[in-house]
Amino acid sequence: MIRNITYPLITIIKVGGAVVEDSASLEQLLDAFVHVEGPKVLVHGGGRTATQLATQLGIESKMVGGRRITDAETLRVVTMVYGGLVNKNIVAQLQARGCNALGLTGADLNLVRAHRRPVTPEGVDFGFVGDVDSADGARLLQLLQTGITPVIAPLTHDNQGHLLNTNADTMAQTAATALAAALKGDSEGTANAETPPAVSLTFCFELPGVLRDAKDPSTLIADLSEPDFRALVADGTIAGGMIPKLENAFAAIRAGVSSVRITSINDLTGGTLIQ
Repeated sequence: MIRNITYPLITIIKVGGAVVEDSASLEQLLDAFVHVEGPKVLVHGGGRTATQLATQLGIESKMVGGRRITDAETLRVVTMVYGGLVNKNIVAQLQARGCNALGLTGADLNLVRAHRRPVTPEGVDFGFVGDVDSADGARLLQLLQTGITPVIAPLTHDNQGHLLNTNADTMAQTAATALAAALKGDSEGTANAETPPAVSLTFCFELPGVLRDAKDPSTLIADLSEPDFRALVADGTIAGGMIPKLENAFAAIRAGVSSVRITSINDLTGGTLIQ
């Protein structure tokens, strides 16, 4: 049974690898994160550290369209980095700031199940990359209501004993939508609050938000609707890794997340608001 949450908002912040891999940027983000009021969740990446360790171990890192191909050896590396080094470093730093954090992956508590991504029509085999099937928002709520702050690494499982490497933006969107569903009583358990808390999702990375010109912060797009997003993709203004990030953002809005923001560590309440 899910008990009342006394705050009107649950906040999920996804932080990119470029932030967590720079000590000064990470400290700035965590200083801001601990002052976010109410229950909160942190989802993190760490791809550059994984690439560096793989290189040191003599394992070639292969990327297709900006996405990592995860063979068996690479899966070992990302498990060590995401679920171990990066995750526990964040947990330790949050504990030092008085935030009772718990490091998790999607495999822990059966939080997120996924399936291995099939080979693409072009013949690309991404290996042990996981596409999400389901998430247990009720379990996350139970953790939040005990005063625990989950810190989630982007690893999932297939319920057949295999870990899978899942995109961190997708993990954040999955956690947010699962919590939103659970608060509406759509997941296991029932939300008892007369006015259930809303769920907000923030994608936090090194840029100030969605930019018309990636090299010019003054071109920030303050508000972005899905039709405008489609138009900006069509004309080439929005491209590359920003496209899947925004796809996840709009998917979260459609699934009942109250607000989604894309911003930098310098302004968690600024950046681009997704509408």
